[in-house]
Amino acid sequence: MYGRSMGTPEFIETLREKIGHEMLWLTGVTAVVIRDEGRGPEVLLVRRADSGRITPVTGIIDPGEEPAIAAERETLEETGVSTEAEKLVWVHALPPMRYANGDQVQFLDILFRCRYLSGDARPSDGENTEAFWASIEEADRILEYDNDMRQRVRQAFHDEPQARFER
Repeated sequence: MYGRSMGTPEFIETLREKIGHEMLWLTGVTAVVIRDEGRGPEVLLVRRADSGRITPVTGIIDPGEEPAIAAERETLEETGVSTEAEKLVWVHALPPMRYANGDQVQFLDILFRCRYLSGDARPSDGENTEAFWASIEEADRILEYDNDMRQRVRQAFHDEPQARFER
């Protein structure tokens, strides 16, 4: 979601000029995009250019931006896929992180299940080296060693009427 070498939003660069590497609390989104074109449900995954990790689409919410719109925007910018956020799935605080450059950050992650509308999955903005569709079984296997992302995808596939909130 954040890395000063990877298209860091201007508002974060401005804040970092004032606070240096101190802890910065940010709000991010995860967009678990699902499509079903007759072969069973598939989820959109990307391989991040900065870390090589495979994840659903993630991104930082711009100041004043609605979270669902941020999820749709990030998906379109990063993969060329147009979506509609259809359900708030999970709201949770991620553990604090420190990047290689010393920046400290902690995210409040807002997870949306999104419905595929159109577009061919491809890396679009340099933040990812791959964008592809995987069945839920394939995604589960691919994300086996990344329990956080695996849990996000699994949560989006649960058909619970209410969002998950940590307590």
